Amino acid sequence: MQLQGKRALVTGSSGGIGQAIAVAFGREGADVAVHYHKDAAEAKEVVEELQRLGRRVVALQADAAAVAEMQRLVAQTVQALGGLDILVNSAGIEIRQPFLEVTEEHYDLVLDINLKGAYFCAQAAARQMVQQGTGGRIINISSIHEDVAFLNYSSYCLSKGGMRMFARTVCQELAPHRITINNIAPGAIATPINVRTLQDPTLLHELTSVIPLGRLGTPEEVAAVAVFLASDAASYVTGCTYYVDGGMTRWNKGL
Repeated sequence: MQLQGKRALVTGSSGGIGQAIAVAFGREGADVAVHYHKDAAEAKEVVEELQRLGRRVVALQADAAAVAEMQRLVAQTVQALGGLDILVNSAGIEIRQPFLEVTEEHYDLVLDINLKGAYFCAQAAARQMVQQGTGGRIINISSIHEDVAFLNYSSYCLSKGGMRMFARTVCQELAPHRITINNIAPGAIATPINVRTLQDPTLLHELTSVIPLGRLGTPEEVAAVAVFLASDAASYVTGCTYYVDGGMTRWNKGL
């Protein structure tokens, strides 16, 4: 097991990619704090699955847009698990809105959850890791849209572009403490957020036509990269973005 004895907090882990990561960590031997915002029932299901694996696990509620709550989340994780070795910032939101119609309320919501909350959650986790003195791993679930334009989702792209430079800058400050920070940038992944596309053959064809591998990815394929980045195998990797997108960022129609 690659993560035996490690203690992990995965935000947004009651569903989607975060859930797949939490379960993958448990299968690799880690104890896990499962974070949720509103859906306690889904979080309970994840907890039960991890308990069946024999892991120490706790479900914790927090609003990812509130800095104080994310700081509390880290403190509660440390109290429940006895420390913290791995943080995955997976909580996120996107709102489709043309630039000319974006409201301050929606802009703040997207940036607060995707970037500000993740930033201060990582800060609290890093402080704990420094205090422990045994290094650590911080993994941000970003998006190919930290690099690729996404029409009608300008606030989302801003948040992910910020996450890109967050990792690339902070990695230098954390390296002396043997703490690495990396991003995973999923492309089109088959999660509940893409249900409309998955159920519409026309939309699905349009999407897969710009993915060289010709299909959507799975949450488990993203989780596999998270396991690598959280493990000792990635001890010399920091400040990087790993694209899990079936080649989508490299798609080119040609002439």
